[in-house]
Amino acid sequence: MSSKGEHQTVPLSVLLKRESESEKIENPEILHGQASQSKKGEDFTLLKTECQRAMGDGVATFSVFGLFDGHNGSAAAIYTKENLLNNVLSAIPADLNRDEWVAALPRALVAGFVKTDKDFQAKAKTSGTTVTFVIIDGWVVTVASVGDSRCIFESGEGGIYYLSADHRLECNEEERERITSSGGEVGRLNTGGGTQIGPLRCWPGGLCLSRSIGDMDVGEYIVPVPYVKQVK
Repeated sequence: MSSKGEHQTVPLSVLLKRESESEKIENPEILHGQASQSKKGEDFTLLKTECQRAMGDGVATFSVFGLFDGHNGSAAAIYTKENLLNNVLSAIPADLNRDEWVAALPRALVAGFVKTDKDFQAKAKTSGTTVTFVIIDGWVVTVASVGDSRCIFESGEGGIYYLSADHRLECNEEERERITSSGGEVGRLNTGGGTQIGPLRCWPGGLCLSRSIGDMDVGEYIVPVPYVKQVK
């Protein structure tokens, strides 16, 4: 409270916060960085901040970020980096408005992952890859993941959230149950004499992950269906 003739001062930071909260910003500014250390040359990233799509009333932009951690060779990671985005976009009907497009993304991501896996396995190559795939459209972030490469979100309020799932058998009880209920086996390497070593693996095949793209040589229990999370 202040009497007539008195001036109440307000800190500049408070004024800026009020201004930013009252202003409707349709597209946030996307800042990004990249760092990698791939000892075997099997890991790849995808950064595309100015992707465009047609809408009924013009053209909209969105950003795509991908992480592909390959194993048993680089073929699956390279193929997925080059083809996954197109497969996802091909699964979305044309001329949707922004809200419709964002709503269609989760289903399209699942379809894109499955098609990429099917097409790669048709090439009869035996490598595999984890995939963490992020699409940012306006203030909506959609993440699809298979494997154990993480996507971590830090909110403006300081909260930390995991937007991906770890499909590593050692730490995912639901995936262990899915495999065993389907007829597969989960266990460690047996060195003989009852001694078991190393992380939990899916048998047949011996892969530590329960979901990936590729890996045609490790059996039917390793699937390409991603965990999908969408937040605003």
